[in-house]
This record gives sequence, C-alpha cells and structure tokens, in this order.
Amino acid sequence: MSTFFRQHAFALGGALVHLRRAPGSFLFNILVVAIALALPFMGVTLLENVRPMSEQMAVEPELSVFMKQDAPREQTSAIAGNLRAIAPDAKIIFVPREKALEQLNAKSGLSDVLNTLGENPLPDSYVIKLNAFRSAAESARIDEVADKMRALPNVESVQVDSAWVKRLAALLGILRLALLLLAATLGTVVIAVVFNTIRLQVLTQREEILVSKLIGATDSFIHRPFYYTGAMLGLCAGAVALGAVALALRPLNTAIAEFARLYASEFQLAPLDPLSMTALLALSAMLGLVGAVLSVQRHLSLLN
Repeated sequence: MSTFFRQHAFALGGALVHLRRAPGSFLFNILVVAIALALPFMGVTLLENVRPMSEQMAVEPELSVFMKQDAPREQTSAIAGNLRAIAPDAKIIFVPREKALEQLNAKSGLSDVLNTLGENPLPDSYVIKLNAFRSAAESARIDEVADKMRALPNVESVQVDSAWVKRLAALLGILRLALLLLAATLGTVVIAVVFNTIRLQVLTQREEILVSKLIGATDSFIHRPFYYTGAMLGLCAGAVALGAVALALRPLNTAIAEFARLYASEFQLAPLDPLSMTALLALSAMLGLVGAVLSVQRHLSLLN
C-alpha cells in the first residue's frame, strides 16, 4: 500500500514540476476550460433556484365543471357522488346557478345587461380543488381527471383553471433538456482542450519519455503524471467557473430584486450548496482526466 501511495505522490510531483515550467500556458488553458464550464454551471444554479418554486405553485389545481343549461337540479346535485368517486381526495363545491348569477352581478357590474335577458343564462357548476397534486410535474395528471368528468351525464364542459402550472412544468423540462445538451457539448470542448494540452506536453517531453522507456520505466509510470495534469486542469477550471458564477449572481440579484418587487416577492438567486459544488468539481476533474487518458493513449502509443 505504501508503494502505491509513493508512486502516485511521485507522479503528482512530476506533474507539478512540468506545470511550473510553463505556468502561463497552464493558466491560459484553465481560463479556456473555465469559460466552457461556466455556462452549464450557471444553468444548474438557475434551475436549482427555480425548481423549489415550481414545486410549490401547484398546491391546489382547480377544475370547473359546468352542467348543461337544461339539466334538472336533482340531476346536477346527484352528480356530486360521481365527482367524488373520480377525485376522492378533492374538495368539491357546488355552485347553483342562482349563486353564480349573484356573484357575477357583484363582480362585473353588468346587472342591467343581465336583467334584460329575462332569465338566468348561467348553469349549475362545481368547483373542484385537487389538493392531492403536490408538484407541477404531478399536475400533469389533471387531464386524466378532467376527461373522466367530461364523460359524465349532463356535463357540458370542464375547464382546467391551472393549465399554466403544466406549462411551467413543461418549460422546466425543456430547459433541463437544453442544459443537458449544452453540458454535453461543452463537456466535449473541455475534453478536446485537455486532449490538445496533453498532446503538446507529450511532444515536449518526447525525448525524456524515450529515455525513461530505455531504462525500464513502465507505461503506467510514464502515464500517471499526464493523468494528474489533466485532472488538475479540470479541477482548477471548475473552481474558477464556480467563482465566476458566484460573482455573476450579485449583479443578477440586483436586477431580479427590482423585478420581484413588482410582484411583492423577495426572490433571490442563491449559490449552490456545498454538496452540489463538490459534485461539479468532481465532474470537472473527471472531464480533464478523460481528456488526458485519451490523449496519452493516442500519442504515447506512437512512441512505442
């Protein structure tokens, strides 16, 4: 076990020695990789801030069930049992046509126009609050409930009063997919940058590598310093990208605060939690390691 750690410590020291020989080139590569990582890191931060809001917006989606105008009161009242069977956990409120007319007169101020009609034009209706849905994603099931209610006798129409919640869930799904595609594209860019960096380093140390092979150095011994270089490049670039995102949140929050005041809200973008940051740093280091492995396997094989 001590031999294992000694070999890796020697490889890490060798990688640091080579980096000190050309610090400017290494820092420039960190900047390039950090720019590529900053966009998906910012996307992850935005989605993590918006996700809790979307989960709290669909607490009680509502359905409005309108009965046929000529349906007798006995039949419209009896349908409550069918509605309860379809949505057993929902809150069902019966709104008779007389009460609906009173509410319309009180809110719209169109009493004179309604009086000229001579009769009540409004049907009996039900307001159904589906409090079983606890998130925007779950609210997509509301269409199944609405279709079952439309099939009931004497039902004229069913209106979904929280369709905007499903639109928000669909929009967040599209944003997640777009972020995934962006991350995959820029991850490829990161691997390509590290690949090219290690290629140049291999070419620079070509004679040193050939001498090491002549004196019996194994491939693993020669490869390890390059692997550490790629991993350190990815790790440092990830840290720089997270720092850039944290700095960008300040001006963004200033602009968001002014917009949120218009809606009596105090919404602010918060940085990622330490566990998420650690995961992103590990992912950055892994991308750097993958680029280094591909480059080493490709170019050192030409020296054999």
